Amino acid sequence: MTVNRIDLNGDVGESFGVWTRGNDEALIPYLTSASIACGWHGGDPQIMRRTVKLAKTHGVKVGAHPGFPDLLGFGRRPMQLSPEEVRDYLLYQIGALWAFVRAEGMRLQHVKPHGALYHMAANDRLLSDAVVAAIAEVDSTLILIGPPGSELVRAGQRAGLRVAQEGFGDRVYSEDGTLVPRSAPGALLTDSEAVADQVLLMAEGRVRTLIGRIIPIAVDTICLHGDTPDAPVLAKRLRERLSSAGIKTMALEELVVDQVS
Repeated sequence: MTVNRIDLNGDVGESFGVWTRGNDEALIPYLTSASIACGWHGGDPQIMRRTVKLAKTHGVKVGAHPGFPDLLGFGRRPMQLSPEEVRDYLLYQIGALWAFVRAEGMRLQHVKPHGALYHMAANDRLLSDAVVAAIAEVDSTLILIGPPGSELVRAGQRAGLRVAQEGFGDRVYSEDGTLVPRSAPGALLTDSEAVADQVLLMAEGRVRTLIGRIIPIAVDTICLHGDTPDAPVLAKRLRERLSSAGIKTMALEELVVDQVS
């Protein structure tokens, strides 16, 4: 079934100190939701404050993007942590961003785990339950973002959280519905028309895999990574193509308003 409303989120605030990653100033105006790094895979206190302010300026809703404590690996390397450690690490990071959001008179909208944590939790019930426990301890009205049909989404639903299923506009899919590893050739989409074509197909409940097979997918929100080359160009063209197709972009809190929290 084709959707006529969708959220466009971006992973932002991932610069650190003197190191710049992505172009948040150019990307954020095209988003409806911003997932902001919380200092452990990227970001730092000043970057967090600046990114929250930037989102506020453009009327973009803000969410936390917590990950493994792995600045050197950008949070994209698996780590073996206990569920208790994961819960407390997330509580720490969400709380940090929550403080900056509150300082700007805003409200935190969602939580989206980052990188390796996101993909590991998608297939691990104990890990997913730990993620959800941390979110619920902060605010049970927060929206959890996770892969469609994943353990992460199911954990959120069991706990009574509002959930949003996510598709990636700039990544290529494998036959089982997971993302093709970044290390593999052709894993990343960088052409604006190819990205828009993929998202419009997702709006119909389908996605094309690396070998060209069409598989089902159900999404509420589309992610563009802030560090994808020319991400602002991709986002601008995507907004144009969505509008032409009659698909309205809106923040998650408007899309999942009817879910029981």
